[in-house]
Amino acid sequence: MSLQWGLIAGFLYAEIVVVLLLVLPVISPTKWQKFFRSRFLQSLTNKVSICFFILIAILILFFLDAIREMQKYTSLSQHLGDHAHLDAEMQGNMKLFRAQRNYFISGFALFLSLVIRRLVVLISSQAMLLASNEAAMRQAQSATTTARSLLSQKTTGESAQNDSNEAYDKVACELKNQLKELQLKNQELENQIIVEQKDKKAVKSQAESLAKEYERLCDEHAKCSLSSGDKKSD
Repeated sequence: MSLQWGLIAGFLYAEIVVVLLLVLPVISPTKWQKFFRSRFLQSLTNKVSICFFILIAILILFFLDAIREMQKYTSLSQHLGDHAHLDAEMQGNMKLFRAQRNYFISGFALFLSLVIRRLVVLISSQAMLLASNEAAMRQAQSATTTARSLLSQKTTGESAQNDSNEAYDKVACELKNQLKELQLKNQELENQIIVEQKDKKAVKSQAESLAKEYERLCDEHAKCSLSSGDKKSD
């Protein structure tokens, strides 16, 4: 294997290791996201993108060269056919095998490069979704806690209001009873005053009649005294 194909094969093995690390649940998406957003990688973002496209172009060139070599040695073996010498046939088959090997190496390296790029994008998206989901869960928990506290405060306020309403009703009932008792006592006092006023009028009328009777008796006594005096003078 030549030097360039040895490098591509080594790059393919490194890609296989990276794909296994990305696919297997060894590292969480959040940690991968922190690694992708590290200062070192952020500083190399533009350079890595340029290098990635250059690497893709190189892999495409090697892939096309492998296809060309395959077609070349396939057509050569078909052209020689049965008339070819055994050594020439073996050399042709060996070169065809190498071309096919290079074809698979470059093809898988190109394919895994695209797969790795897609996996990085998906893992970053998953990490962002997990972060947003965690933030939404925290907001939902805080909203639930706030709603429960408000509900408990409302229940406490309603119970306190009910207690105050019950106390108000009790006091109002007692005041109504006291008012009824005072009204009854007032009615009794008014009846007593009316009776006393009637008795007073009766006593007053009796006193007036007694005074008149006394005056009449006094007048009669005076008349009697005058008549008796006149008789003695005669």
